[in-house]
Amino acid sequence: MKRVFFFAVAFLAATTGMWAQKSMKAPAGGKAISDELIGIFFEDISSAADGGLYAELLQNGSFEFNPTERDGWGAGTAWRMVRPGHSLGHLAPCSERPIHANNPTFMRLFIERVGHYYDYKGWTGYGLQNDGFDGIPLKAGASYHFSAFMRNIKGDAKQVRVVLVEPQQGFGKDPKLIAETTFDVSTGDWKKYEADLVAGSDVSKAQLQILSLTTGTMDVDMVSLMPADTYKGHGMRKDLAQALADLHPKFMRFPGGCVVHGGGDGFWNTYRWKTTVGPKEQRRGLKNTWGYHQSMGLGYFEYFQFCEDLGMEPVPILPCGVSCQGTNGGWFMKDQAQDWVPMDEMEEWVNEALDLIEWANGDVTTKWGRIRAEAGHPKPFNLKYLGLGNEERISPEFIERFKYIYNRVRAAHPEIVIVGTAGPGSHPGNPDFDRGWKLAEEIDLPILDEHYYEPHDFFLTKRQYDDYPRDRKTKVYLGEYAAKDKKLIDALAEGLYLLHVERNGDVVCMTSYAPLFARRDNTNWNPDLIYFDNERPYLTCSYYVQKMFGESSGNYYYGDCVTIADASNLQGQSVILNTKTRKLFVKMCNASGETKKASINLSRFKGMKSVATMTVLKGQPNDENNYDAQPIQPVMSRYTPKSKTQLDLEPYSFVMLEIDLK
Repeated sequence: MKRVFFFAVAFLAATTGMWAQKSMKAPAGGKAISDELIGIFFEDISSAADGGLYAELLQNGSFEFNPTERDGWGAGTAWRMVRPGHSLGHLAPCSERPIHANNPTFMRLFIERVGHYYDYKGWTGYGLQNDGFDGIPLKAGASYHFSAFMRNIKGDAKQVRVVLVEPQQGFGKDPKLIAETTFDVSTGDWKKYEADLVAGSDVSKAQLQILSLTTGTMDVDMVSLMPADTYKGHGMRKDLAQALADLHPKFMRFPGGCVVHGGGDGFWNTYRWKTTVGPKEQRRGLKNTWGYHQSMGLGYFEYFQFCEDLGMEPVPILPCGVSCQGTNGGWFMKDQAQDWVPMDEMEEWVNEALDLIEWANGDVTTKWGRIRAEAGHPKPFNLKYLGLGNEERISPEFIERFKYIYNRVRAAHPEIVIVGTAGPGSHPGNPDFDRGWKLAEEIDLPILDEHYYEPHDFFLTKRQYDDYPRDRKTKVYLGEYAAKDKKLIDALAEGLYLLHVERNGDVVCMTSYAPLFARRDNTNWNPDLIYFDNERPYLTCSYYVQKMFGESSGNYYYGDCVTIADASNLQGQSVILNTKTRKLFVKMCNASGETKKASINLSRFKGMKSVATMTVLKGQPNDENNYDAQPIQPVMSRYTPKSKTQLDLEPYSFVMLEIDLK
């Protein structure tokens, strides 16, 4: 018995010591700062979702594209008729007895003849072809999950052949078969058909064909082709998701941006989260602010799941009954247009917020918690932050509606941290900015979201958070910012600004670069953090700066450990301690054309391990990573840390030291 007791005590002592080593007391001279400074901001702009982070390989699989979204679009956009073997028939979009009212349009196939005019080795049939997003990329041996809803309307049961093919050059040449499956469609009711297709070879621009081998009439809807291998099995494209994971973000703000409050067409087009969390066939596609269709395959459930997969806090942003002042060209009007919901209709918008909190955090006995559980996540998502509004003009109408929602949510859920908005162009002296801060202080708003995009000279010279009052209850979330180009000098300017943000990490609690993604040749906004095509992501200089700051998050800032000789606004430094991981980070930036000498004194930090890591990002100021070349890459090397040392900071460079403490 004594031996058991001794072992138990020894084990407890050992484990207690082990856990104690995971945190430490911060040495004197530091300042407690936010450890959530670096996050990401996702908006479906520049095809960031469909054809991007969301791994769906087919375009317009629900046949819901329409001319309201883009001139010339219709249900058949991204599809074409195919009739190998000189088959005959015609197509017609229909809306009679759809799968669900949120997806009213489907495609009807009238198959008049399945021909064999040539011996196509069985290559015949009548049907549809989808080329995806500039081709469907396939990898040999990889599996791709096909699904579609189909029903037989007239005639015998339909034998339907689904193939992945590679087109061949030359008149009359059959496409090369990459994978295939066959379904028997006999029922007159909608039924979901699924199969896994294994690619026989690598193809960069494959096509999907759905071919009826039987005459008659049939309907097709909700066609999908997804890689079986997605990030953690949750539907995100692996390389793009990994690029985000490598940033070590602490939170993700979604679904926008201007996407949040309806874009340019009025309240009917406002993003409503409730139509994005059910089965895919029941979700309502939406015209995008940026001029294209959102399928909502990437909806609120997927956003929250992705946050969980990356260990990020979800920061959903909801509209608060006021439209964007840019509606219908309002950005260009002398008196910017802004529409608002009548106050006697505001209960609907309040419930949007209250029901979202229940959906995210409620147990399975609640209405919305049960819906979350039925989607595959019985445990709550533990929502902590909720944003209301997105850079709306801070008009009297906005203030009235914001207060109404804010007070209702705060009364029902005091545990939720509300993020408000400082309007567009968040700089002191801007009327919306000033009114936004006045409102925040009046209602004790926890966090206010500021947005600004400026030339790199702004980020090289401005240090506005040094002047913010330290006694404000409201913290700053810099939710959208970027220098207006993607050269190395722009990234270094952003790095210098983030060093200033760290210095003010008691005032600024979160930041996120924007926009996050842009698809090659389909870009609405420049610059972006990550560009991509079907094959790979292209990481900008700014991406690597964000990555270093994400890797070096901590909860204490030290401003007196590094001295840079002859420093100006073009140089900056910070020392960050993470007491939980016992890591110390020394960051130094030199955005000038001259070498600068940095004197480093880390003598207050005891127990530095003998081997550390140095990461250096450097180049010429106008260097830029693009589709043809990626000249700017961080270089990592081993480094022997010392209590006191000096380093030469090369021109146009950013240096980070990562040091483990015993």
